Amino acid sequence: METVKKMRVTKTSQIHNHLLAKKSITSLQAIEMFGATRLSAIIFNLRNRGFDISTTDVTTLDRNNNKVTFAKYYLNETINKN
Repeated sequence: METVKKMRVTKTSQIHNHLLAKKSITSLQAIEMFGATRLSAIIFNLRNRGFDISTTDVTTLDRNNNKVTFAKYYLNETINKN
């Protein structure tokens, strides 16, 4: 009987696919959608692979009316390093 190797879906590939489809992502979105708690590390790796990703700081109020700032990442274009 031939065994079929199951391809593993990584958090990096999930984030990459999300950026291709939606063009942006925040840490909270990454946690809620993919269980990815280290988004900045994933973005670092994607940038090293040649993806042009910019960061914007977003400031808003939390549920206690305190000002909070978080990063929002945007996919600008893809550069093929291979």
